[in-house]
Amino acid sequence: MTSPTDSVDEFERASQAPVHYVFRLYVAGATRQSSRAIKHIRAICEERLKGDYDLEVVDVYQQPGMARQDQVLAVPTLIKKMPPPSRKLIGDLSNTESVLLGLDLQPVPVSDGQEATNG
Repeated sequence: MTSPTDSVDEFERASQAPVHYVFRLYVAGATRQSSRAIKHIRAICEERLKGDYDLEVVDVYQQPGMARQDQVLAVPTLIKKMPPPSRKLIGDLSNTESVLLGLDLQPVPVSDGQEATNG
């Protein structure tokens, strides 16, 4: 039988575990706009998530069924699958501040005057 202290310890460990993000980026072929979107989201993920993410790039010309399934109407479209809630961002993802805000990755103020990321 576990004690209440064990349950609290387990909860605290789980809440401190790194969050793993799962993204799906829809693009249309090897266009300049597609390349720019891929480059921007990879840079943001590497800077903010330090490898705690998976990024799947889907070409709507090669896999139109996936685009229909995810109800993608325009490209590039980035979908945050995990962690909930799911989010969709449309465009080349060049506005880093908007992307961070849309993905809930904006810096969160910390009491000692420094900033920490929300993910």
